[in-house]
Amino acid sequence: MKIISYNVNGIRAALKKGFIDWLQAANPDVIALQETKAHKEQLDLSVFEEAGYPYHYWFSAEKKGYSSVAILSKVEPNHVEYGTGIEYMDKEGRNLRVDFNDISIMSLYLPSGTSDQRLELKLQYMDDFLDYVEDLKQNIPNLVICGDYNICHKPIDIHDPVRLKNVSGFLPVEREWLSKFIDSGFVDSFRLFNDQPQQYSWWSYRAGARQKNKGWRLDYHMVSEPLKERIKRAVIFQEAKHSDHCPVMVEIENL
Repeated sequence: MKIISYNVNGIRAALKKGFIDWLQAANPDVIALQETKAHKEQLDLSVFEEAGYPYHYWFSAEKKGYSSVAILSKVEPNHVEYGTGIEYMDKEGRNLRVDFNDISIMSLYLPSGTSDQRLELKLQYMDDFLDYVEDLKQNIPNLVICGDYNICHKPIDIHDPVRLKNVSGFLPVEREWLSKFIDSGFVDSFRLFNDQPQQYSWWSYRAGARQKNKGWRLDYHMVSEPLKERIKRAVIFQEAKHSDHCPVMVEIENL
């Protein structure tokens, strides 16, 4: 199963930049989208169906043009779970999960900490989400939580770890939480295969950051430990340019 995660920074804008042609060429079985910034009523859903994804699910923020996640799939899931029951985050449309026979895939858009108030909310959500996942794994051990975590885990994951050590997204408290999350029973699938620096998935639009590859690795496929031996490949598609993020992909062997 080929699974792609992509923060599209506005699905309507991405569609105008050739997203559908790229999707058909990439040909994932499932693609998890973040920051779609749209309600499904605002979209022509037939374009996804014609591209080979008849099963598409959208979980949008109450506020229009904000946050929101989606999952497109070639195969119909057994169950779709909208949100987590963490009400203050579900209002922002940040979690959507599809369950198949032997694997469940979640699209996650973790908040950014762009202000003191949002950072406080982000830290609260991180703790609440970890508790939620701990419970979820009891019933669903084969879990892939993919998406924009808005955290760089280690110095290798950010272009300037010294200067940016006090910036949200690379704060010690955020990095410690991500370590705790992994230690709770997950594998950072990309780092299972690639230990090289300068492997980023987000770049600021400012100062030619993408051209200079001054980026951050914010997007992950966190794969639960029971699936570790089935992880076959994980890559970052830096050449895809429909967003300030780029897609990340993991392949997991079917049983």
